[in-house]
Formats: sequence, C-alpha cells, structure tokens
Amino acid sequence: MTPNNNQEEFYKKLKEQLSDTSLWPAPYLYKFIVPTDLSKIKEIEDIFDHTGAVINRKESRTGKYTSVSINVRMKNPDAVIAKYKEVGKVEGVISL
Repeated sequence: MTPNNNQEEFYKKLKEQLSDTSLWPAPYLYKFIVPTDLSKIKEIEDIFDHTGAVINRKESRTGKYTSVSINVRMKNPDAVIAKYKEVGKVEGVISL
C-alpha cells in the first residue's frame, strides 16, 4: 500500500469515529508537533485564522519542537479532516 492509501484509510476511519461519537457542530481539539520555527507555527495558526480557534503553544524542554494545540468548533467530520489535510502540507508537522 502506498502512504497515500494509508492516509485515505486513516481519514475514512477518523470520519466514521467522529460521526459516531459527536453531534455536529462540535468542539474539536487538534494537536500538532512542529520543529520550533516561527514561520511553520504561523502557517499552522493561519490555517485556523478567523475560525474562533483557541491556540496554545508549548516548546519542548530542549526548544527543538513546539506543540500546537488548537481548540475550535467545527461544522462536521469533513471540516475536521479538511483542516488536517491543510496542516499536513506544512513541512515537518506531526499530527497527533
């Protein structure tokens, strides 16, 4: 299987889980780990601009990485997945 197929399978399962466990619209917490680089962190934050998101950052003990937590009210599981895909384009980001 190519990584792309794995990714699509992951999103399909995520959509099913989100549909089964929440009534939409609902709050959703995204968590990302990114190398500590202000331009990359800003890229992630810009993706959630104008959404009413509450964004928290925390640098790792060594300062090499930053965790970015984003709490935001999303319309539906498709909207949640669309944001994951958008953030996935930022180089070096790990979605948790």
